[in-house]
Amino acid sequence: MSSRALTLCVLLGVVAAGLAARAFLPPPVAGPAGDVLYATLVVLLVAVVRPRTRPLTAAAVGFVVCVAVELVQLTGIPAALAERVPTVRLVLGTTFWAPDLLLYVVGAAAGGALCVAVARGGRGRRQ
Repeated sequence: MSSRALTLCVLLGVVAAGLAARAFLPPPVAGPAGDVLYATLVVLLVAVVRPRTRPLTAAAVGFVVCVAVELVQLTGIPAALAERVPTVRLVLGTTFWAPDLLLYVVGAAAGGALCVAVARGGRGRRQ
């Protein structure tokens, strides 16, 4: 399996974990877990789109994207969009909350670690 395909499989697992957290965990746990998994997902998306991106770079880009999305919430645009298309809430959120930024650091680090694991796993199979 290619590195990109393996990363995509891991990414789908992260999506499943995020949806499961939202469905089965109490809100005080599901919210932070979702934020961490969201950032992890964004890092993995960077790695899928640009497979040769180094894990640290993917993690940094993923974190910056998450911060940008969080800051856009200050405009009210995501909340207005979510009123019309409720699933937008899962992608853009609706309300700025500064502690989310710390959770994005954790998620970006997890995403970077997963990128390293995928890269090592891919190398191990080729030998």
